[in-house]
Amino acid sequence: MPDQLVHAHPAASAAWLRDARTTRALSVATLVWLAAESSLGLLAGFSAHSVALIGWGLSALVEAGASLVVLWRFSGSRTLSHIAEERAQKAVAVSFWLLAPYLVVHVLHDLDAGHRAVPSLLGIVVTSLSLVGMPVLALAKRRLARRLGSGATAGEAAQNLICAAMAGGVLAGLGLGALGWWWADPLIALGLAGLAVREGVRAWQGHVCGH
Repeated sequence: MPDQLVHAHPAASAAWLRDARTTRALSVATLVWLAAESSLGLLAGFSAHSVALIGWGLSALVEAGASLVVLWRFSGSRTLSHIAEERAQKAVAVSFWLLAPYLVVHVLHDLDAGHRAVPSLLGIVVTSLSLVGMPVLALAKRRLARRLGSGATAGEAAQNLICAAMAGGVLAGLGLGALGWWWADPLIALGLAGLAVREGVRAWQGHVCGH
């Protein structure tokens, strides 16, 4: 019966199913990457009092949620389910929106407490690796998203790109902070909050091709 269902499904060609398996594998690899990235990012962020670096470390947890959603979406009988795809798209959108409020609240708290970001060698190393590696994962997932017609996979790819953008922003903030421009770090964090809200809206609407 399962074999009959696969052959009857219009999208279930051998190539489509192969792409679905590749998507699952990339989501698993991303989860491993994000576990290390989040742990090191948070360690560096709290040590340096960098709200942008802390936010970036937490965003890795949000991204992990998107990867788990995509893994769920392409597992078992859900692989061929349009309903599972729609639910996965909505779940990925919500994962974007979880990050924005935290960033805003943390920025306001740090400004009120007078915390200022300080240079962090660990933060620079971790964000540099993400700046290089995440776009590679995102590009592969965007191609798969187009072939699978999966907005959920496109949303996961967009989160990976945001992670890379965040890494670049955090690096810039740490560098400017070292020059005495302390306001750069919270300003970048607020900008990233706005970007997360925007991408959440796009994911909710089911855009397959992220920017």
